[in-house]
Amino acid sequence: MNRQQGMSSLALVLLLLMLGSLMLTGLNQQLDTLMRIVRADSQAIYHQATAQSALEWGRTLPWPMGADAACQQHHQQPWRACLRILDERAVLIASSGSITLWREGKVTAEGIVFLPHGWRDFCPLKERALCQQP
Repeated sequence: MNRQQGMSSLALVLLLLMLGSLMLTGLNQQLDTLMRIVRADSQAIYHQATAQSALEWGRTLPWPMGADAACQQHHQQPWRACLRILDERAVLIASSGSITLWREGKVTAEGIVFLPHGWRDFCPLKERALCQQP
């Protein structure tokens, strides 16, 4: 009789170990999925911040008025900002990764004056080709 009770206890322990193992496997898969999401979000935040920094850096640069499009590369950072001049309108373009930001401005006699609320996370121009960095 004691031998049968010992086998059932052993079977119960093995069953608990299998259930625990299955639960831990499921939790590990959830953790991996959440880690991928966090990694993608942190990369998106990094690219957004880098594009905003490049846009602000480009806003402070002296731009040539003769060209329709001009680009400048930062000497220490991987930033590149481009300016397109379209008649009386100017668009500053900066990107990082898959994030592209634009800043609108006006062409005046003194140079380019960027609008205080002119930054966009969508292309402000109708022609899509003009929204890309040259």
